[in-house]
Amino acid sequence: MQQRTRPGGRGIGPRGSAPRGQGDRRGTQRAGRAPSRPMVARRAVATGAGAALRTRAPQPRRFTSRAVVLSLVLLVLLLAYAYPVRVYLAQQAEIEALEESQQRQTVKVAEMQARAKKWDDPEYVISQARQRLHMVLPGEKPYVVVDPANNQATDPAELPGAPKPPRPWYGKLWSSVEAADKQ
Repeated sequence: MQQRTRPGGRGIGPRGSAPRGQGDRRGTQRAGRAPSRPMVARRAVATGAGAALRTRAPQPRRFTSRAVVLSLVLLVLLLAYAYPVRVYLAQQAEIEALEESQQRQTVKVAEMQARAKKWDDPEYVISQARQRLHMVLPGEKPYVVVDPANNQATDPAELPGAPKPPRPWYGKLWSSVEAADKQ
């Protein structure tokens, strides 16, 4: 059987034996030879109050420089696209409002065209003249029915053409401001 060798070229003895020059494992030497490898002394584990605490290995940083640069680039892109997206959404809302307004105007135009067509009929013109203007055709006798329930006392100051009581100067000023705002 062949004997195994170490990388230095020295052979390894049988499994239970110690390497040459070391004697037993406690560091005693045989016959004055120097050990081939220095022995490392084991530290005794202290169980008292002065025992050394085991420290953890340093954890890798969570945010590397690449991650920080990438997040900054993404933040800049987000900020760069925020304003155009806001403008786009505002324009879409304005377009929807204008389309709705256009639909309402279309309906209103159709109603006005229908009302204008009614005025082409002479019978409609005669009926509107009777209702609105209390006009009658020649030879007819008009009658006006007065409802006694509508006899309510009216304030003469509220009648059109009646003189109005004078107002204070600040009332006149405020009414001129309101009139200017209406135009």
